[in-house]
Amino acid sequence: MELAENRLTDYHNQPSANREGKYLTFSLAGEEYGIGIRKVREIIGMMAVTHIPQTPPYIKGVINLRGKVIPIVDLRLKFDMESMAYTDRTCIIVVEIKSAEKTIAMGIIVDSVSEVINIKGGDIDDTPGFGSKLDTEYILGMAKTAGSVKILLDIDRVFGEAEFAVAGNIPPCQ
Repeated sequence: MELAENRLTDYHNQPSANREGKYLTFSLAGEEYGIGIRKVREIIGMMAVTHIPQTPPYIKGVINLRGKVIPIVDLRLKFDMESMAYTDRTCIIVVEIKSAEKTIAMGIIVDSVSEVINIKGGDIDDTPGFGSKLDTEYILGMAKTAGSVKILLDIDRVFGEAEFAVAGNIPPCQ
């Protein structure tokens, strides 16, 4: 938990106006999520993943992306959602994750990518309280868009020590 407290970005104490900007939206289990576009390096189709033994089920393994080894996490499994067979719309979003020590590239498997949208600060509400036992620190806020709600993720806080341990021997982003 200490690692999460040391993350470089702390949006949760900032007003909504500081969270406005462009977000890449994607779908998981019928719900829409968003990640700040500045955290996204690229979007690629599914490819062969090399499994790493003795890792949690949501850590699918690593890929070789143009000579760089990138750890891959299935976001459905990370969020304790039901597993689903990958389709032609399933893709990997390569994001830059910041830890206290370095920045690494990590791939997240999502059901499908939707679009890039601009969200105004006034359209972002704080994460509702769900009780003290539920960790929502990784949720940046709730964006109200066109009659729906998109869950905005603080991608640096989605991942913890397990993911950084897998990526520990991978060179930092360049």
